Amino acid sequence: MGTLVVVLAVVLTAMGAMVLQLRCVDAATEAARLAARGDGDGARRAAARLVPAGAEVTVEVRGDDVVVRVRAAPLDSALPGVRVAAEATASREPASVAPVEGPDPLTDPLTDAEPPEAGAR
Repeated sequence: MGTLVVVLAVVLTAMGAMVLQLRCVDAATEAARLAARGDGDGARRAAARLVPAGAEVTVEVRGDDVVVRVRAAPLDSALPGVRVAAEATASREPASVAPVEGPDPLTDPLTDAEPPEAGAR
């Protein structure tokens, strides 16, 4: 009976670590997307919402890429030395393009026209 309890504890711990690994992957991916758009603070907040308290989130800019690493300890550090981690990379998005002079090419002159009067056919 004692061996069964130990095996069950190991299996549950492994499953908890796998779930935490998936949460770290989700957090790193979401944070990388936000950081690539220039929202570093939002990236850290998003990652913090997805992983347990005490997780480490780092955001690093490498040239045109943003790399986010998330590390966390399963079971609130009940297992010393066991950490799960994930890393995601996203290309930084370009800044907004300045408007060009002239008419807006996206406006349709037909849709901007006045609607016909109710009695006209």
